[in-house]
Amino acid sequence: MGRAFVYVILGGGVAAGYAAHEFVKRGVSQGELCIISEEPVAPYERPALSKGFLLPEAPARLPSFHCCVGTNEERLTPKWYKEHGIELILGTRVKSADVRRKTLMTATGETISYKFLIVATGARALKLEEFGVTGSDAENVCYLRDLADATRLVNVMQSSKDGNAVVIGGGYIGMECAASLVINNINVTMVFPEAHCMGRLFTPKIASYYEEFYQSKGVKFIKGTVLTSFDLNSDGKVTAVNLRDGSKLPADMVVIGIGIRANTSLFEGQLTLEKGGIKVNGKMQSSNTSVYAVGDVAAFPVKVFGETRRLEHVDSARKSARHAVAAIMQPETTGEFDYLPFFYSRVFTLSWQFYGDNVGEAVHFGDFTGKTFGAYWINKGHLIGSFLEGGTKEEYEAIAKITRLKPEIQDLSELEKQGLGFALTESEKLSLPPTSPVPAASSSSLVVAEKPLHPWHAAAGVILAASVAAFAYWYGKKRRRW
Repeated sequence: MGRAFVYVILGGGVAAGYAAHEFVKRGVSQGELCIISEEPVAPYERPALSKGFLLPEAPARLPSFHCCVGTNEERLTPKWYKEHGIELILGTRVKSADVRRKTLMTATGETISYKFLIVATGARALKLEEFGVTGSDAENVCYLRDLADATRLVNVMQSSKDGNAVVIGGGYIGMECAASLVINNINVTMVFPEAHCMGRLFTPKIASYYEEFYQSKGVKFIKGTVLTSFDLNSDGKVTAVNLRDGSKLPADMVVIGIGIRANTSLFEGQLTLEKGGIKVNGKMQSSNTSVYAVGDVAAFPVKVFGETRRLEHVDSARKSARHAVAAIMQPETTGEFDYLPFFYSRVFTLSWQFYGDNVGEAVHFGDFTGKTFGAYWINKGHLIGSFLEGGTKEEYEAIAKITRLKPEIQDLSELEKQGLGFALTESEKLSLPPTSPVPAASSSSLVVAEKPLHPWHAAAGVILAASVAAFAYWYGKKRRRW
């Protein structure tokens, strides 16, 4: 027993929803497309889970955050999929895949065949047991990856009012959940092995700003150590967290955010894997020409840096999904995916954006005692990364533009002195009308262009980054509850 489709999307997260939307925009016929997802609901905007969903007042709930409201487009409710003839196969696990035969086998024994497959399986949360610690099954130990996790976390929070929460991990999930727990009047202690929070992205100076802000909200930090065990009561609930440094922390609830791992198991031995994900080309096409991969599970060539990377962020998921659909339906006119790595977050009243790469020497700028500050990363003489906290729409657009262009930087002290003004000045040159070409070299000794830059060249190269910045600004201003 089985069914056949022209296009199958495997996975039900953000990438799946945006891929479906792109299929409809490009004229997919009714009955040609299906989405297979283990989750029982249609694809939704996953960032809402660590933001609006956890708020104590007027929390976000489905159907309010189905795709594609995250980019201010139509909301893809189950009714939308039905109206467009898209089959939603929900609450269904695929237990095996055969890319040579172009078939998927579900846990119920049904065979789904396809002509083109988009793998949007995302990633799973790493469990404590993978690090030799037991206790994930305790009723007050929480993870946050999907809607079921978020619902469980809310229930545990509500039963822990005015109690103590221990957050294990200092990355995205740890920082965003800690903020939400504080808003829910829960005492929070964060524990992580790194020297500072957001160790994969922040410099010590940037991290210090956020840690001090969190501490002003009552959050405590314990760094340089890890969880080793739990104390449990007779009901199997965690009552205390034991750390390697000998500390014992009382706990009414525990949130685990120690990383994720891409869901590639169905395709191991069948597709080429790299960087922990499925390796794809600039069309998001895997080593099997009928299979494409998008979102967290895809390792794709980042043209601006000339290397393959796997990016774990919603913006990459949305854009890679749309590009894969374009490549499938209009291969002759679809070019290589040209993506500028972009990350953002909002916690409490803070909001930051980052573009590019954070390798090389960091040059900080702005008032780290105020609301607006940032950093540039200089590697091999070129600006390759930009971070900004508290920026305006125009300022975020500016740092996106210059990061994509990777200008040559000769004087780091001058760059520090100019700070955000450097990005604003250089990006303004890109907006000059075609009759006013940008000079080959800046009037200062800070920037030397490798070749004459003309606005009509630059506009084509930076339009994507500008649109990303514009969306992120809108997202932060218009959807504060998320």
